[in-house]
Amino acid sequence: MIEAIEKNLQKGIKLINAISDDQYSDASVAPYYSSIGCHIRHILDVFSCVFEGLEEDMVFLNKRNRDKSAEIQTTYGLQYFDTILNQLHKLSQSDLEKNIIVKDDMGLGVVGANYTLGAILMQAHSHAIHHFASIGYIIYQLGIQLPDSSFGFNPTTPKKKKAS
Repeated sequence: MIEAIEKNLQKGIKLINAISDDQYSDASVAPYYSSIGCHIRHILDVFSCVFEGLEEDMVFLNKRNRDKSAEIQTTYGLQYFDTILNQLHKLSQSDLEKNIIVKDDMGLGVVGANYTLGAILMQAHSHAIHHFASIGYIIYQLGIQLPDSSFGFNPTTPKKKKAS
């Protein structure tokens, strides 16, 4: 699991290393006017919530850092990736089976659910892929080359064959 999450997050690092701060922070693409950096920061904030909640066995997904620096400067985005990957590497297989409570505000108030650490990390991983797909749309609209052909695709998504 940890290897799969790292492999996916490395795609974000590869992207950031290939673009400028201006491209990273460009929020000109309709309809949502969010930047690549905004999505990257959001992805990493979810992972950060998980790691910050481990000590108390309670993850609150709305308690995100929302550090603007990580949205507008690639250097900060890369540092944030490093922080998350370092925390991920500290986990053992037995850690993934640890029971925790995950809380979130679902729009009608805060609710909690029982999870394992592995389950919330799987959810964060899937969430990252979803946002990478949104980033893929922004990349396309800005005329930036995708970092690799699998960026933003779930590894289990059937591959479409191109018509010849």
